[in-house]
Amino acid sequence: MLEIRGLYKTFGKGTVNEHTALKNVSLTVKDDDFVTMLGSNGAGKSTLFGAIAGTFLVDAGQIILDGKDVTFMPDYKRARKIGMLFQDPLKGTAPDMTIEENLSLAYNQSYRFPLAKAVQKKDLAVYREKLAAFEMGLEDRMKMKVGLLSGGQRQALTLLMATIAQPHLLLLDEHTAALDPATAEKVLKITVQIVREQKIPTMMITHNMQSALSVGNRTVMMDAGEVILDISGDERAQMQVTDLMNLYAGKRGKLLDNDRMLLSHT
Repeated sequence: MLEIRGLYKTFGKGTVNEHTALKNVSLTVKDDDFVTMLGSNGAGKSTLFGAIAGTFLVDAGQIILDGKDVTFMPDYKRARKIGMLFQDPLKGTAPDMTIEENLSLAYNQSYRFPLAKAVQKKDLAVYREKLAAFEMGLEDRMKMKVGLLSGGQRQALTLLMATIAQPHLLLLDEHTAALDPATAEKVLKITVQIVREQKIPTMMITHNMQSALSVGNRTVMMDAGEVILDISGDERAQMQVTDLMNLYAGKRGKLLDNDRMLLSHT
């Protein structure tokens, strides 16, 4: 379980570029939660993910993962418990290493001494089986360098790397946004399947309001560094995109005018 208590983060303090990115953000993600995160650019979604992953230290507040305070834990230590995917398929993998070498690095990071031999024969069958589930033919290309893969193949591999050691938390920062629609749908389907099977608490940033209401079991909307909506249960099950837009308008006293989010609805 993830507990976020009263997070504050301001960048560029004391300068003309000072910007408060998180304002008293509190959120609890239970072990069976798959939370979709909505909000316009600058709402604080990616900043929140960076705080959770340890990319930077927060100014105030606490981040507690499975009962342990990780607020000041270095990011490389958090990485053993937190899997993360980015929008850019080029992030998260080593392009000059093979598929099996990338998977071994991810697996060893959580389960073995970090400097253990990269590829161990007894693990190869596990990698092949998990890759085959993606139905992308990656199981037959395990000695291919990752830099030669397509964006969709690379993102699928990154997803497997992030989940192969069953993390305590999975953060997905628009991980399908850079893919073509068909590939994005496939990667999202694989994502949902892995999360369900491994029961990984998950947070997923998306600009697609329909996906935000249909994927997972809970939808959280941020605006100007604050959590303004947290919807689940029957309320979410019956909600349409127009209802979500009206809720936003009621909370902020203005219409939602983010082109990217609105276009994803049309």
